Amino acid sequence: MSIQRVRQHGGLFLDASGGQMMLRGVNLGGDCKVPWPDGGTQFPSDFSDHRSVSFVGRPFPIDEADEHLGRIAGWGFNTLRLLTTWEAVEHAGPGLYDGDYLDYFAEVARIAGTHGLHLFVDFHQDVWSRMSGGDGAPGWTFEAVGLDFTRFDAAEAAHVMQARYDYGSAEKLQAAYPQMSWGSNYRLPANGIMWSLFWGGRLFAPGFEIEGETVQDFLQNRYLGAMDQIARRLAGLPNVIGFDTLNEPGLGWMGEALSYRHLAASEARPDRPRIGPALAPLDALAMAQGLPVTVPVLTRDAGGRAVPTGTRSFNGKHVRIWRDDAPCPFERAGAYRIDGDVAVPIDEDHFRTQGGQRLSMPEHGFAPFFHKVAATIRRHRADWSIFAEMDPFAHVSGRNFPADLPERTVNASHWYDVGTLYLKRFDPDDHHDVMTGTAERGLEAIGARYRDQLSALAGESAHFPGGAPTLIGEFGIPYDLSEGEAYDRWAQGERDGLWGQHEAALSLMYDAMDALGLHSTQWNYTASNRNDLAIGDGWNQEDLSIFSRDQQDDPADPSSGGRAVAGFSRPYAQRIQGRLRGMRFDRTCRSFRLEFTADAAIGGATEIHVPRVHYPAGFTVRFEGVPGDLHMSPERQRVAIRALASGPAWLAIEPA
Repeated sequence: MSIQRVRQHGGLFLDASGGQMMLRGVNLGGDCKVPWPDGGTQFPSDFSDHRSVSFVGRPFPIDEADEHLGRIAGWGFNTLRLLTTWEAVEHAGPGLYDGDYLDYFAEVARIAGTHGLHLFVDFHQDVWSRMSGGDGAPGWTFEAVGLDFTRFDAAEAAHVMQARYDYGSAEKLQAAYPQMSWGSNYRLPANGIMWSLFWGGRLFAPGFEIEGETVQDFLQNRYLGAMDQIARRLAGLPNVIGFDTLNEPGLGWMGEALSYRHLAASEARPDRPRIGPALAPLDALAMAQGLPVTVPVLTRDAGGRAVPTGTRSFNGKHVRIWRDDAPCPFERAGAYRIDGDVAVPIDEDHFRTQGGQRLSMPEHGFAPFFHKVAATIRRHRADWSIFAEMDPFAHVSGRNFPADLPERTVNASHWYDVGTLYLKRFDPDDHHDVMTGTAERGLEAIGARYRDQLSALAGESAHFPGGAPTLIGEFGIPYDLSEGEAYDRWAQGERDGLWGQHEAALSLMYDAMDALGLHSTQWNYTASNRNDLAIGDGWNQEDLSIFSRDQQDDPADPSSGGRAVAGFSRPYAQRIQGRLRGMRFDRTCRSFRLEFTADAAIGGATEIHVPRVHYPAGFTVRFEGVPGDLHMSPERQRVAIRALASGPAWLAIEPA
């Protein structure tokens, strides 16, 4: 299949003929965070092999590419957010790139194009690295700055599944490693140190150099060097649209007072605190030095608010995570000093101000970094877009995108129903917005919140230079709702009605995005997913994959293995011969309506994906407003309308 280039033009994505493209896709895939074949968190590891691992085979062995990519395209997706990691490219050491992996990744991208799939590349990370409880950066980055990741668990400097999970136990859900607890690492010492050095090492640790560069430049330039390696191999592929900046980056301590513990929203910091320990930067730095600390702990009250309810002590074993000959660069820079077994603050504003200027993560961290990403990839293709994202709590915390953005920057923010994601339940009769504590009753109320939240995210795009599309880079649902109830029923032979909750939640999300005209890539498709609470997507027991081999009971059916397919495979206009005015799908009566302004001067047709999962007995089409040629292809799940005149037009699809 030939594929036209798609490029950003202001707030739109257009193809080479000038047709408007709607990008609807999926992240590929969740297990790209870990090495192949047994690097998933369901396997114990001490990470001693971190320099010799391989990611060839993630997201799937190359001989399975046509199967998986064909299935994704068959469900109506036309876009991939294709995952890689810094570690996958440069795990062996600084400047030592894995050529076999780079060739493999480029081949996956090429084959995607043969299935009509556009893509942008996501350099993924969560809580910095696998050695600190997530994925992304190579293990040698800790060694380079003077940290010993083998001591992280003993010092409680990172919460890592491989260190906490009892692999010999029959219990799949364990209190020592609660599901969705990996995010707590952002507030622990390992992450605080690495992100502070990454974003502000020149300011916060002056004089700290590695291989002749400031620590900040060393880390950022090595990351961008890995991105450069991918970019040069994809430059000739017509289906590549651009690159994500960095998945859900951590903040470190930029902008924070040294001794501040966030216990309640305030004028200075309006974001609501989150449950868990309230560690100040000074607490984390003391822990890293081997000192015990005791801090307040917040839990959720009846109204969903995080409130202090007790205390917790850390690092009772007095384990220092700096390597034996490595000083703390922040102590050396005069932020604090050690007095006996206590860290004493010297400069409360060390991370908050420089030269009398208040530091801002968007302006002083993200903005210059976004420009570096743009310069890196546009050396290879000048027309690639930057898919920019900030930290996952930026919007609710009042942090907006910086004013200084590169041209052709896409608002690629992420959005989740946090209650469904973290509590793993979706009950329309008893639902809460956990960010505000507001109770919701009924699908209509939940859907209204989804539209409001997504509209607020998309509103920032109007301030991007030249305008910008909004593409929700991640959203989705856990499929192991209610402790994997659907999996148990599947194993018992049930096939009907397993995914009702999942389909309802997904439908509300896509309804909101249709109403707002947003592009999206759902999280995620994991080829190796298992219907197992201990495994899921192979990373920290997350399980948000729309596909599982464990459900593939009919290899002859391309959709076999899909989960809640009716929730995400739905009618939409993939390409408009003109400009979109609106589209809507009512899943109850399976009625689809598209309104657009046709432009006969644009070549090609308006193309609508019409999935057979909603129209198993066929469908009817009405087209009005301007004369046109209609082509219906139920076997290809496609309707094409070639407008013969310009003007307002609308199309309706109903079940036959």
